Amino acid sequence: MTESTNAQATIVRTSRGLSIAGTRITLYQVMDYVKAGWPPELIQHWLDLSEKQITDTMDYIATHRSEVEAEYEMVLQQAEESRQYWEARNRERFVTLATTTPKPGQEAIRAKLQAWKDKLGMK
Repeated sequence: MTESTNAQATIVRTSRGLSIAGTRITLYQVMDYVKAGWPPELIQHWLDLSEKQITDTMDYIATHRSEVEAEYEMVLQQAEESRQYWEARNRERFVTLATTTPKPGQEAIRAKLQAWKDKLGMK
């Protein structure tokens, strides 16, 4: 069996993208560490991978560098777009919650909650 075939058996395409077979770890997660300059041994330890898994993963990345880099950049862009969407959505929701008045009959509940916050030193 050649090195390329070994890497192919270790790296599979799932609904999450290129992943390490038998794990939920994507190559994009590994690429985060590679881009940060982590050595393969540290990545292996941090992600709890076997020697074969890290070797095959690093071989796959080296062999298919342009494809993996392109997908990695796409994943980063999608993650950033998602983060921006949810930050905007949460900002809108916070403004809505901050400007709404409490429902009638909740005064006692709110007073009790405030008393607990005061007791715990929360604002």
